Amino acid sequence: MVHYVKMEDGKVMPIQEMLKSIERYNPEHLKVIEAYVEEQARENQYDLEANLACLKLYQFNPQLLNLNVTYIILLKALTNFPHTDFVLCKCLLLPAQMNDETVKEIIYLANILEKCDFALFWSRVSQHPENFQKINGFYDSIRKFVCHVVGITFQTIDRGYLMRLLGNVNETVLRVWLKRYGWKEEGGLVTIATQEDKIKTKHINEKIEFDNLAPLMANCL
Repeated sequence: MVHYVKMEDGKVMPIQEMLKSIERYNPEHLKVIEAYVEEQARENQYDLEANLACLKLYQFNPQLLNLNVTYIILLKALTNFPHTDFVLCKCLLLPAQMNDETVKEIIYLANILEKCDFALFWSRVSQHPENFQKINGFYDSIRKFVCHVVGITFQTIDRGYLMRLLGNVNETVLRVWLKRYGWKEEGGLVTIATQEDKIKTKHINEKIEFDNLAPLMANCL
């Protein structure tokens, strides 16, 4: 669904166009942007520019601060790891946001993800499931990041360990992720990639012209 913003002159434009103009700093558009942020959570969409614009408007207009929308923005940024979206959002937070307990917890979760301590991450998430209910696709987005890390780290991995990294998933969910990435299961191990898949033999042909060697040969005489 496209969100439209009404300008002072009565004209309307899509929110994406508005964000490219000076109008992104107009506090009158904040309600529309906040509604767009909430839609991202419901529809499993993501628009970093709109979310950053919302945080910037809170900076300029702290009396309009909405902490619930702040939570959504930060959690959506978590779902886009390993990109640096969360750092960009964090730099725009006001003291009132930074001092909020839920914001502190989300920042802690981001630090855990950066360290790839997935067991601790899922443990913390399970303690406050209500914080993530509004973010459709949150768990799968984090699992996608987990698979990214596993894919660049392991050639083979214990299937039980992989299930724990993915958030203590069951057999059905595990098979879904194995199929998505083409990983093969054999016995108690999951093959991520063979060494041959990671290292490809390259044939390098060098062509050296005599004219390029002549000065060097002359210096050797």
